[in-house]
Amino acid sequence: MTKKILMLGGSGFVGSHLTRRLAADGHRITVITRYAPGARHLKVVPGTRIETLDPYDVDALTGTLAGHDALVNLVGILNERGFGGDGFRRAHVTLVEGAIEACRRAGVGRLIHMSALNAGAGDSHYLRTRGEGEARVRESGLDWTLFRPSTIFGPDDSFLNRFAGLLAISPVLPLARPGARFAPVYVDDVVEAFARALERDDATGQTYELCGAETWTLAELVRWVARQRGMRRWVVGLPDALGWLQGRIFDFVPGRPFSSDNFKSLRVDSVCSDPGFERLGMAPWGLSEKAVDWLADGGRQSRYRRFRQHARRG
Repeated sequence: MTKKILMLGGSGFVGSHLTRRLAADGHRITVITRYAPGARHLKVVPGTRIETLDPYDVDALTGTLAGHDALVNLVGILNERGFGGDGFRRAHVTLVEGAIEACRRAGVGRLIHMSALNAGAGDSHYLRTRGEGEARVRESGLDWTLFRPSTIFGPDDSFLNRFAGLLAISPVLPLARPGARFAPVYVDDVVEAFARALERDDATGQTYELCGAETWTLAELVRWVARQRGMRRWVVGLPDALGWLQGRIFDFVPGRPFSSDNFKSLRVDSVCSDPGFERLGMAPWGLSEKAVDWLADGGRQSRYRRFRQHARRG
């Protein structure tokens, strides 16, 4: 059944993939953005409309949301401009509160919200405000579904590509929290989970943790990226005291490739305790199975690995 879906954060990494996935199912998508040029790439997606407005303006959001069947919220930040957590609270709590109020006013009962694995755990502003946002959703009285992914990867991500970029410019990469564990999840698996939840009545009131098929330490992952790029690099794991100091120094670096709040988040392993994909009837990819497609150096062995992986899965 065709649905009309309004999406917050639809022009970002996950949102761009999800917009195309839902449009392929025949749904009509409204992408809300404050910066229209940033959503230009979605104008060619069939059934997609770009609306420029401030998502914190509840009145404007309510007016645009009217007549839709569902709201999907993908908004999230990994770093804030300041240091006290206000930026995280604004993105992860205030915006959620406004979206819930807009749903109530517009008579839209369905809300799908992307949070993060370990939301509410640890002492980082990022995770704590993610947990507060989840609490608002659960208390909303709406027909909600929560997704809690581990780190999401894909050809156009800011995760693997950031490490690839850092490795390209330096023979040595000092790494905070090298033993931190992740279960990176492929972006196409994430958007498929969203698409299935929109179609299933039994997804209402459910929280799904989303992890890929493989678990890595951060050091293992970065060294693997270097090998795929054919680069001989020295990845140096830092003790926590130096890792914390690295985060504090990077707090003042433009663009903040790392921060003290990121360091705090890394204290909690990003691995699943709940088989969210299995509950949705899915078998997720592992990072080494998919990321090799765009990270590998293109040699014969890389092509052979890709052939074996696709043959095994198909």
